[in-house]
Amino acid sequence: MRKAARQKDADWALEVFDKAPYTTVSMTRPDGMPYGLPLSVVRKDETTFYFHCAPEGEKVDCLRSNPFVSLSAVSRCTPKYEEEKNNFTEYYNSAIAIGKAEIVTNNAEKIEALRLICQRFLPKYMEHFDEATSRSLDRIAIVRITLTEPPVGKCKP
Repeated sequence: MRKAARQKDADWALEVFDKAPYTTVSMTRPDGMPYGLPLSVVRKDETTFYFHCAPEGEKVDCLRSNPFVSLSAVSRCTPKYEEEKNNFTEYYNSAIAIGKAEIVTNNAEKIEALRLICQRFLPKYMEHFDEATSRSLDRIAIVRITLTEPPVGKCKP
């Protein structure tokens, strides 16, 4: 990192992932081209993240071809013009991580991941979780990302 004073530790970076409205997951297409998109990602613990998707399509093709991914998230972004310095800048909290993705096949783990996703993004509607999950469990894929190195945070206060 060019400005080492802005680097934050893994715990701080994990908080950024928890607060960010979405996480960009970057992967590699089978032809070697990059492919990245913002997803509703949830963190289970210090090394495990999940997202859901269709059981077929470009994401799944990419992950089958090369399971290594990069995660990036921004939980705060405030552009500012500093009049006294005649300077344009941006204040931010960001995090990155590298991991290996795998399609979850165990239904108990799929349900656990869906529960975490729903609790994070729609906690007010958990009374509908069991019924909705029973209808859709066989029609969705859950991807588990296991970090292969600690995440790194960066902040400009």
